[in-house]
Amino acid sequence: MYVLVGIALLGSLTSTVFLGLVVLGYIRFQSESRKWTSSPVDDSHLPPISVLKPVHGLEARLRENLTSFFEQDYPNYEILFAADQPDDPALEVVREVCGQYPNVRSRVLVTGTPPWPNPPVYSFHCMSEAAANDILVTTDSDVEVSRDYLRAIVRPLLDPTVGMVTCVYRGKNAAGFFSGLTAIGMSVEMTAGVLVANLLEGMKFGLGPTVAVRKDSLAAVGGFTALQDFIAYDFEIGNAISRAGYRVVLSNQPIDHVVNHATFRRMWQNQLRWAQSTRHSRPKGHLGEGLIYAMPYGILGFVAATLLGHPWFGLILLGAAVLNRVIEALLAGWFVVHDRRAIVAPWLYPIRDLLGFAGWFASYLNLRYVWRDSRYEFAGTRIVLRKTSPHSQ
Repeated sequence: MYVLVGIALLGSLTSTVFLGLVVLGYIRFQSESRKWTSSPVDDSHLPPISVLKPVHGLEARLRENLTSFFEQDYPNYEILFAADQPDDPALEVVREVCGQYPNVRSRVLVTGTPPWPNPPVYSFHCMSEAAANDILVTTDSDVEVSRDYLRAIVRPLLDPTVGMVTCVYRGKNAAGFFSGLTAIGMSVEMTAGVLVANLLEGMKFGLGPTVAVRKDSLAAVGGFTALQDFIAYDFEIGNAISRAGYRVVLSNQPIDHVVNHATFRRMWQNQLRWAQSTRHSRPKGHLGEGLIYAMPYGILGFVAATLLGHPWFGLILLGAAVLNRVIEALLAGWFVVHDRRAIVAPWLYPIRDLLGFAGWFASYLNLRYVWRDSRYEFAGTRIVLRKTSPHSQ
């Protein structure tokens, strides 16, 4: 039992150290952000942009998400959409929204069944080949943005030493309690991890909801073709662009990532896929993540100390864990991505912390995950279609 108390103390210490790194990461993030927001850029100096957006099915708030891109306060941009099949139900919504904004150039591509293991990367490849402009903004269909989004993310790319810009994001709950747990995890857990990574080694990866690149920096790493079978294309493209000698900038422009996990099963599948992707993209960092969670160690300390006859000491460990997570939620969730739930429902993140630990642990037990309607396996940092026996058909 004393061993368990020791483990709880160790976890409490490491999670507190991590919180300290989040604070330092926030300070660095704010300092770097001021460089790109200190003075506005005149419209005449804003380059044209091509926004690349794959669609697949009727996602939650699809119309609102798409509309937010058509209402940008930006002088010159186009939006390209790509779907695998011509009868994809998302295309009806896409065409309706395009028709409502005839002043914004837009095109729809039907790319066919993706021949690459990572379908969205194939969509980005097809759209980039058709894009008219030098700056490409890849973004998911479950993303909603503010009117100044394009102005904010293009600013760093005016510097030729910058090859890529990516954005922090907050989860936007569209389906109830379980969806809300995933959403607060995006706002806090993901943001905190990004702040610490930026502090310790600088930005060397991207975040999927927004990756903005110039065609020259994309070509320098082999284009989207070089990313076709990677698990986490957003991580790999940032890593490759950084290795090519360009800088990767983390924008302070928060965007909304809409979450629609109405059931525990959907939430868990998403959590597991996310954890497995991180495990294979950053194996050493992912292993260390087991020590940054606070609530599992707080609960372990409470149970072990109580059984040893020291309930007050156990309560101190549990209370410290809850306080740790609330502070992290306020810092990353509110001050960085401005998620109101970090203030109005601070108890959500301690629950999410337990779920995050469970997902981290489970990522070492299962090597398969569901992507759309097919099953893939990991092969290092890449994905391959799982081989099936003819007798299983």
